[in-house]
Amino acid sequence: MSQITLIASDPARFDPLALDQLQATARYGGMARIVGLPDLHAGNGIAVGAAFWSPDRIWPHLVGSDIGCGMALWETDCSLRKFRLGSIERKLHGLDAPWPGDGAAALADAGLPADLASPALGTIGGGNHFVEFQRIEEMVDEARFAALGLRQDRVWMMVHSGSRGLGQAILQAHRQAEITEGIAASSPAATAYLAEHDAALDWAVLNRRIIAERFCACLGLTGRRVLDICHNSVTPHQSGWLHRKGAAPADRGLVTIPGSRGDFSYLVEPIADKADHALHSLAHGAGRKWSRKDAHARLSRRFKVADMQRTDLGSHVICEDRRLIFEEAPDAYKDIAMVIANLEQAGLIRVIARLRPLLSYKTRAA
Repeated sequence: MSQITLIASDPARFDPLALDQLQATARYGGMARIVGLPDLHAGNGIAVGAAFWSPDRIWPHLVGSDIGCGMALWETDCSLRKFRLGSIERKLHGLDAPWPGDGAAALADAGLPADLASPALGTIGGGNHFVEFQRIEEMVDEARFAALGLRQDRVWMMVHSGSRGLGQAILQAHRQAEITEGIAASSPAATAYLAEHDAALDWAVLNRRIIAERFCACLGLTGRRVLDICHNSVTPHQSGWLHRKGAAPADRGLVTIPGSRGDFSYLVEPIADKADHALHSLAHGAGRKWSRKDAHARLSRRFKVADMQRTDLGSHVICEDRRLIFEEAPDAYKDIAMVIANLEQAGLIRVIARLRPLLSYKTRAA
């Protein structure tokens, strides 16, 4: 059985089902190392918030269906004093509809083939995906914040989305009858999967950029992208293959780690010294505490939809899917402060800034 490392001050706090899922993947032939990060939680057969390394095999299902899903963080040109929640809410319409821009040109500019054109390009999607406007709550490392050329008085925008239906189609095309053995990395099957996987990564980055530009255009803003990181991928690593399933990379520069829509997010910088201990990976968010089904069952009995449209931090939520607004409620997620503390205690990150949510956008009918 491969080695499992848990990044947590108290591993007993992890969901036993998530640990069982890690143990199951540890028995895969060719699996060498596994890391469970502080946001570890049970997924659809595979633990989320984990990294998996093999010297010579690839498992498409460890990446999952949302290849390239990730977080982009933008600093807008809007000053905090000009940001009016009511006005912003009224302007955010039409963003779930297909992007009216030139998809073929956008794909070509990104070096992607025309056959990847899709009406989903430039749209957020469902599940836990979102766009969130934020403000700097605290500059934890003021010197580093200033050195990066960042501005405290700006409105920030975080975009969480992925490759939409493209990733699902790729997973289906490469699904294995016997998943435990994986695909030999040197095989034609692996070469074919990796080519499609890499295109989906680029598609997801493009998707997040177009989403950000659509929101900015809707509000008459401009912005600059501070970072864009994928947390569902497989990449070459130490002469082998590193699968990240809900795990942010610690070898690509700055990382943003969001809390729930009712909690803070963190801008962090990975620390290289102990990065290999965690397979050069970090938590990608707070991690679920309850499943979507459980969250809906627990909360829909106690609260009305209107109760879910405001958070304890005073932020607003736009989500006109009556089920999703309960499934993605703040109560369904772990305490992000504890996740961050665990990463700091493990010597994996330094926090640069803490961000407060102002408005979270999930979906709107029109």
